[in-house]
Amino acid sequence: MSIPILTATGVNKSFGAITAAENVSVSVPEGAIFSLIGTNGAGKTTFVNMVTGYITPDSGSIKLRDREITGIGPRGITRLGIHRSFQIAQLCNDLTVEENMLVALAINAKEPPSFFGSGRSSAARKRARETLERFQIERYANMLIPELSGGVKKLLDIAMAMAGDTEIMLLDEPTSGVAADEKFPLMDLVIGVLREKGVTVLFVEHDMDVVTRYSERVLAFYAGRIIADDAPDEVLSDADVRRYVTGAPA
Repeated sequence: MSIPILTATGVNKSFGAITAAENVSVSVPEGAIFSLIGTNGAGKTTFVNMVTGYITPDSGSIKLRDREITGIGPRGITRLGIHRSFQIAQLCNDLTVEENMLVALAINAKEPPSFFGSGRSSAARKRARETLERFQIERYANMLIPELSGGVKKLLDIAMAMAGDTEIMLLDEPTSGVAADEKFPLMDLVIGVLREKGVTVLFVEHDMDVVTRYSERVLAFYAGRIIADDAPDEVLSDADVRRYVTGAPA
């Protein structure tokens, strides 16, 4: 049996009297697409932050395959191939779409980054344009960030997160701030690109239509604990999930 690409075992995290993660254990097969659901404060983003090195667990273990990664900082985690996007796109408003992409490529390059040197070379520009084309936003390359729609900003943020060699992508509310008529086309595109690349995906999401449509497995969080871990239909029909997460009649 193959080793899961990501394993969390007995992970705990508290902030003073607030328990953000309590004995969280997850096993993610390579190439899988998981969604994380729960109300605000349930522990979803805390889990993502621990996996990506922004928060160190108080106890427990997080492994990339058989390598212990608990306590490694965000830059080290990124170099290992675990990348993320954010609920609020992390973009520089004073730069164009292409320039934002060039910055991301320079930061994730194996050699020391130089935005005004190799970061702006013809090879870097070609790769930036290819990445923008893959996410179907190359036509916005010369536009500044404030000129973009919420959906295009999200796609650029995810494209920038894909800079470098990505094995696992964590998406924090990828449809947040996106117009209703944009959310399915956006997710179709993003999930299609990630599947094509063979990337394992975990995404935080509040929209249950998105969860049902794109997840292979759902982790339901409540009060820092995982209260359900199964296929979407099973999780969304669970009485505790309906009571504490979705608010649907039990």
